[in-house]
Amino acid sequence: MSGIEHNTVPDPAAAAFELRKTVVMVGMMGAGKTAVGRALAARLGVPFLDSDAEIESAANMSIPEIFARDGEKFFRRKESQVIGRLLNEARGVLSTGGGAFLSAENRKMISERGASVWLNADLDVLWNRVRHKDTRPLLRTADPRATLSGLFEARVPFYSQADLTVVSDGDAAIEEMVDRVIAALLTRPDVLRRI
Repeated sequence: MSGIEHNTVPDPAAAAFELRKTVVMVGMMGAGKTAVGRALAARLGVPFLDSDAEIESAANMSIPEIFARDGEKFFRRKESQVIGRLLNEARGVLSTGGGAFLSAENRKMISERGASVWLNADLDVLWNRVRHKDTRPLLRTADPRATLSGLFEARVPFYSQADLTVVSDGDAAIEEMVDRVIAALLTRPDVLRRI
């Protein structure tokens, strides 16, 4: 099974845009990378790709199971391989795991072959979105909110190196977020242009 979703129903307005590079969604867990990325792909009429889903499919295990069995270092190596492969496939929208953009190798690869969009959500928004989920291996700690806060502080300097930044606040509906991402992408005609 591939991480590309071919059953995405294209938006009738998709014909109005030409995607020239893969858009790579980066940011913290809970920022909305998958939900916004999937809706953006539908709006643009392009494939949606998810590096975490692709890794899970290839390993036939969940991300928490991979972390538990093989460790984070192994997972990060596989993640880089998968991102590289997905960037070479059809242009589309690629959602990455929260730690993917911390790797200099991944940032370079994404910059050369795609365009990164940081969904920048504040800590309270992120906590409200992830606190009831048990699918986040890095938050399986005695104080998950403090852990999330530490990850946030450590990762923001990396995310801020993304090609484009779009604010992801708690009140914005997914379609509004897609509008914001498209507006940001249109400032980069090498990535997206109206036709």
